[in-house]
Parts: sequence; structure tokens; C-alpha cells
Amino acid sequence: MYVEAEWDPRDPGGEMDFIAAIRKAHGFPTVAIAQARLHRSGCAELLEAHAARGFVRGIRHKPAPGMMDDAGWRAGYERLAGFGLHFELQAPWTQLAEAARLARAFPDTALVLNHTGLPADRTPEGLAGWRAALRELAACPNAAAKISGLGVPGAPWTVEANRGIVLAAIELFGARRAMFASNFPVDGLCASFDTIFAGFETITRGFSPAERRALFHDNAVRLYRMEHTHG
Repeated sequence: MYVEAEWDPRDPGGEMDFIAAIRKAHGFPTVAIAQARLHRSGCAELLEAHAARGFVRGIRHKPAPGMMDDAGWRAGYERLAGFGLHFELQAPWTQLAEAARLARAFPDTALVLNHTGLPADRTPEGLAGWRAALRELAACPNAAAKISGLGVPGAPWTVEANRGIVLAAIELFGARRAMFASNFPVDGLCASFDTIFAGFETITRGFSPAERRALFHDNAVRLYRMEHTHG
């Protein structure tokens, strides 16, 4: 799965043209998340164009604080369900109260939290705030979480450093609404792909085989509708 990378924020359609060409040549990525600024004029036409591509499953935006409560931004968000698109949210945990209000206001639109809510502050106070924020969002049945982006600047990625974060996210969202993600190449700044995924594998050894399949595979296939891909 490809997630928009702000290839050129002025040309979100061009980014998907690029991905379409890669798919035609190689068959991958299977599905993609496109970019759209939901508060801008032309949003409806852009969402329609994205939805017309058989491989686009959702939209990602990185809203500024307060934006998810803004009526103009929400007008764009409201259009997603009608186009069969879900929303990918990249925002720090300090914005998750807003995200929970958004998820409750639009229960027919799935919201997928990226990068575990970015728990970069590993002080006891920071972790307590992160956990409380995640709990509020996880209470919304239409919300799910991708476990990735757990690097801390200047610190190596280790099982010991991230076990509590991973297990808390799974505990709060449940094994049916949490999934592992790579965030590569960005997470390559803190560890190799093999190191991170071996760490996830180690951390989840206490889960049942069915739960592990869900976390590593089945939830992503279901939430990103990978069984029905065309175009």
C-alpha cells in the first residue's frame, strides 16, 4: 500500500498518475491513499477524480490544530463517505480529542490513525497523555490505528523502548482495529525494516495465531478493501 508523500502538494492528482504508472509497470502497490486538502475549493472535484481510480482507498491530510472542528474542513470530510473513501489522519496525540469528535460526527466514515498518534514524548506524563488520547479515539467504533512511526530522535529502535507503546495501542483498539505498518523509508532513520518488524514479531508472541494474522495482515486487507482492486 502506498500512502501519499506530498509528492507535489500543488498537484495531488499528479501523484496518483505517477502511482498508476508504477502499478501498470509492476503490479504494485495494490492500493493507495491520495492527498486532498479538504478545506480548499475544488475539493469535491478532486475527491471525485481520486475515487474514479480503482486503486485509491482513502485520503490523507495532516490538519493543523483546530482544523478538524472547522465547518469548512468538515464540509470536505463529509464528502468522503459518498465517494467510498476513508480518512487517514496524521496528527500528534494532542489532537486526538478533535479526531474523536470528528469520528463521532461522521460514523459512516472510517478514520485510520497513522503512526500510533506519534508518542514521541516518553516521559511518564507524556505517555499518560498519549494513552488517554488514544483511549478516547479508540472508543469510536469507526476508528482504527496503524502501529508505526515509533522512532524517538537520537535513540535506537528497540523492543524494550517500544513494547509498552505497541501493547497499549493493541489493548485500546483491540486486535481487530490495530495493524502494523512500516512507514518506510522514513522509519529507516531509526532502524532497518528487519529490526522493526522483528521487534513487532517479538512483542506480539503472546497473542493467538488469529490475532497475529489480524495485526500483520487481515485487518489491513479488510480496512483497505484489498480484495476488490481494479483500475
